[in-house]
Amino acid sequence: MKTTPKSRSVSRAKGGRAVSPASNDPHAPEDIRDAISRLKRETIVAAAVELFYKKGYARTTLEEVADAMKVTKPFIYAHFKSKTELLAEICMRGTRLSYAALLRATAQQGTPTEKLEAITRDFMLAVLNHQAHAVIYSREEKELDPADREAINELRREFGHRLVAVVEEGVRSGEFSVEDVPLTALAIIGMVGWSQVWFRPTGRLTKEKSAQGVADLALAMVQAKRPRKSRVLPKAA
Repeated sequence: MKTTPKSRSVSRAKGGRAVSPASNDPHAPEDIRDAISRLKRETIVAAAVELFYKKGYARTTLEEVADAMKVTKPFIYAHFKSKTELLAEICMRGTRLSYAALLRATAQQGTPTEKLEAITRDFMLAVLNHQAHAVIYSREEKELDPADREAINELRREFGHRLVAVVEEGVRSGEFSVEDVPLTALAIIGMVGWSQVWFRPTGRLTKEKSAQGVADLALAMVQAKRPRKSRVLPKAA
């Protein structure tokens, strides 16, 4: 991802003196400074995702990320302390988005069947909408600092616990027939997670159709008893 010279965050006046960006202006409103800072972080993350995905984390330097953005390394260090911290941000994003999808689904009114369908569908859309992030995480997890790895794993464990609770709710209500609830939850998570490997934007199915298809498979796994739809009989001639 490249920015034009006009969009550089560190511009220079005559004589080489650095011009302070709006985010460093003490007189700028705090919300504007925050918005500019978030935008800069997003730009850095986007450039890093593209390079880490194509070249791999170990073979990509922060200098290359800076060059892709047409900025200097100090610009990146102003927002991320290290390349490892940048990797942690990329890897954590997909997990956060998946967890947010689960929280939305479990907070809504509805049956366990409706909740499980929404969780699986939205979880998969979170993976597919950030497919490069998911691929980077699966390839580069070992490169994370132990604390960052544990933070991500803790959120993933919480996701699993909440998914188990939804399946258990369905079993108690008689909607689901499941012998091993934790194993079934792991299978659903694995099925969705694997989509980052096989999904192709130019393939036979769109993201939405893929997500709904996998949601239907998850409901089949738990033998969900959907309410029967009333048949519309043809009128007599």
